[in-house]
Amino acid sequence: MSTLLRALRRKILTPGVSATSLERRGFHKKNSDARDLLEMIGRTFLEGYGHAVGERSIADAEARLESVPRQFRGFAYEGAAMGATVLDALPGSGGRRLPALLSGQGRHHAYMAYVGVGWAMARLPRFLWPDVATTDPMLRWLVLDGYGFHQAYFHTERYVRGQFEGPGLAWGAEPASYHRHAVDQGIGRALWFVAGTDPERAADLIDAYPARRRPDLYSGTGLAATYAGGADEAELRHLAERSGPYRPQLLQGAAFAAEARERASLTVDHTRLATRVLCDMDPVQAAKLCSGTRPDVSAGGDVPAYEIWRRRIAEELVSRGRG
Repeated sequence: MSTLLRALRRKILTPGVSATSLERRGFHKKNSDARDLLEMIGRTFLEGYGHAVGERSIADAEARLESVPRQFRGFAYEGAAMGATVLDALPGSGGRRLPALLSGQGRHHAYMAYVGVGWAMARLPRFLWPDVATTDPMLRWLVLDGYGFHQAYFHTERYVRGQFEGPGLAWGAEPASYHRHAVDQGIGRALWFVAGTDPERAADLIDAYPARRRPDLYSGTGLAATYAGGADEAELRHLAERSGPYRPQLLQGAAFAAEARERASLTVDHTRLATRVLCDMDPVQAAKLCSGTRPDVSAGGDVPAYEIWRRRIAEELVSRGRG
């Protein structure tokens, strides 16, 4: 494909950067620093998306992605995975970009990449969704997490202020009864953005949902507060206090974020701060806790191994006096 055609493809397929403006989204503006952080995350996501659909190959895209500053590189890979999934769905694409990303440098960013696949599914008709059999049996739930984030981010009135809960998704991940839980984890991550990284507003938003949904929502918020950042020590302590009985899930999300950043060698100061304040650990310790509690993927049955993993992390944090 010529350079001109690739540039045209990128322009047609890549969403406009204005879509990430807090003012455009109607999200809370805590202060200018928080606004700048969240908008930079959005711009970097779209930058990664553009590289995936605009470069000659995934190898060329990865060369660009690896130059993104460490704080934001995971979001670039998240966007790249969305772009690769969208491009693979087009007629004649061969469906090779996402597998190439996940087997290349993207393997270090697998958590973020799977979330990006969920973003693509929210934009594609269901008959173009990726085959669940081609996804990692443990991490495929992050795809639905990404779907939930997208819906809360772009359809905030319905999914956040209206606390809409869908009937479930016609995707083959089993058990289907867990779909809503995974989607809510993504909605919880999005609430950190909707709240503009203000823990009081984030907690208020979560507490407006039915109690049965709050554990997953707090887990997602804990992950976002630790991975994306935007809160100081006092704010993080307040978030922990507001989480009340859902504090174990909040901490589990924070530990997951530390694992994701450590795995990709992207740990930054706000990750260290949030992991220390919420989990009373450094990111290396939190990542080891996650890897050490990971079950065999065949475990579970009616409860997926992914959920067993999350519960083990929360229980371990509680047993150590962090919850």
